[in-house]
Amino acid sequence: MTAQSLSGQVLVITGAAGGLGSATAIECSARGGVVVLVDVDAAGLARVAATMPGECDTHELDVRDAEACDRVVEEILTTRRRIDIVWANAGVSDYGPIDLLPEGTWQRIIDINLIGAHNIVRAALPAVMESEGYVAFTCSWASFAHQPGHSAYAAAKAGLEAFANSLRLELSGTGVRVGSFHPGWIDTTLVTKKLDQPAFAALLRALPGPFGAVTHTDKIVPHFVRALENRSSRMVYPRAGRILLVLRSVLTTAPFTARSRAIAPEIRRLSKRDMTRS
Repeated sequence: MTAQSLSGQVLVITGAAGGLGSATAIECSARGGVVVLVDVDAAGLARVAATMPGECDTHELDVRDAEACDRVVEEILTTRRRIDIVWANAGVSDYGPIDLLPEGTWQRIIDINLIGAHNIVRAALPAVMESEGYVAFTCSWASFAHQPGHSAYAAAKAGLEAFANSLRLELSGTGVRVGSFHPGWIDTTLVTKKLDQPAFAALLRALPGPFGAVTHTDKIVPHFVRALENRSSRMVYPRAGRILLVLRSVLTTAPFTARSRAIAPEIRRLSKRDMTRS
């Protein structure tokens, strides 16, 4: 699809108080987009809003609350009259074997990453359909490449990709496009806070070459912006992730899981040690 200027378009971005959401929002604003920042972190929203070069609004919102999503969308439409793009980007992650994670952690990851995406997209969809706009989801490499210690995150991101693929078909003929974004390991707090965990660091060391490397946020932001402008059906970055995408049907076979299976006992040992200390 031919790239569209973001100038004057109203973009609703969840998870916009930091990380990929805020960095991309700033660039979209610089290109003339009217950016609506949405996050549960009110203080973070205020900090990001203060750096925006153009028009923006902020809304404090927990995407797990479907009724609150409806209210925020109504407020956005009252103020801005339209929504051209909704990007379900809010996400959380915790690392460790499922039986060693604190009670409720697995459910929280699913509720924010997957159910929360549904809540904000469903609320905004009538307006996006009216504008023949774009729905985007942050799906991650984890939607097709699964590692030990990330079962909830992988399940949520695989679900998001399936959601995007199905929704794209549902919306055929409406003029609405749907995209799935698949970043790898990026140096946002979602990844950097886990680098202090020996178990997570062990996983990254076990992954071959670029598949365990952490990429700077500023390297991926232009790809997010281009995907939003092009209303792309898929964006994968770093490019090494495209190999994983092509090979997804064999990634669970013995040759491709050998490293992960070999490091899994060490991940469990380190996770158990850390949880005992905490």
